Amino acid sequence: MKQTILDVDLLAFEQGTRFQQAAVVDGLMRSLGTGFVVTTSDLPSALLDEAYGMLNRFFALEATTKRQFNVPEAFGQTGYTDTLVETAAGEKLPDWKEMLNWAFPLPDNHPLRQRFPTLYPEQLLPEVAVPGITRVLQTFHQTIAELQCRVLRIIATGLGCHNDFFTDLVQDAPTLTRAIRYPPMSEAPAAGHMWAAAHGDINLITALPRATAPGLQVYIDGSWVDAIAPEGQVIVNSGLMLERISNGLIPTGWHRVLAPSQANLERLSVVQFCHPKPSTLLTPLSNCVNESHPQRFAGVMAADALEEVLYKIKLMA
Repeated sequence: MKQTILDVDLLAFEQGTRFQQAAVVDGLMRSLGTGFVVTTSDLPSALLDEAYGMLNRFFALEATTKRQFNVPEAFGQTGYTDTLVETAAGEKLPDWKEMLNWAFPLPDNHPLRQRFPTLYPEQLLPEVAVPGITRVLQTFHQTIAELQCRVLRIIATGLGCHNDFFTDLVQDAPTLTRAIRYPPMSEAPAAGHMWAAAHGDINLITALPRATAPGLQVYIDGSWVDAIAPEGQVIVNSGLMLERISNGLIPTGWHRVLAPSQANLERLSVVQFCHPKPSTLLTPLSNCVNESHPQRFAGVMAADALEEVLYKIKLMA
């Protein structure tokens, strides 16, 4: 049977009848069999447009100015990341993209910051270069984080857990929002670079609202398929951590970003990686393990899993 990415309606799960709720859970779980699902979103279009406007102003700055907002010891968890740095695991050439990263700041004395300083760096946004950008990007971050929590409630139900199973896991977690600018391929320093080579995300789920240009492709049934988030919706893909917790019942959504044939086209997207707390033990749920589906993964701490991937993709030297 051919796998298909389905649309699900969050409000039908939250406000619908028991029959409608069950239909949403069934549709979401079947769709996540591909690693992807499309869901309704109450992210205001005006907020997304405002964020893209601010980000365009930042990425248009001189390279020397942008590099002032790089935080080397943050390993891509805040601030600016230059082009030709992040490299998909197993790839020889780095991706042709530049990034701005941010998260919700925790107090200096928060125990998670004390124990996992690498994953909770002091946040740095280019407020002095683009006045007003901090308010817009933090509002965007909070709005998408709340949306992801709502999606996780449906996933928890589909896995046979209480719908609040993930709520505590993501509270104060190092969930990261990332703006990515993909420059024109005509400006790439050499042949062979891609906007983003094929990869799976390390986290639980990733939300991808509409971007400013096409390019995202998802891997389904042995083929690469173009994927575009419709207006008012977001694409959600599953990550390696969710694959572990579900014992492989929800596979990682593999994807890439491929530049269209127009060599002078650039692309801007904003995505959010929803993480569990770094102290979380990622081990398969008991109700995802049975005789026909034996335990596939051993337990690993989320912090260890994340730092291993940061090392593999060249963000942690």
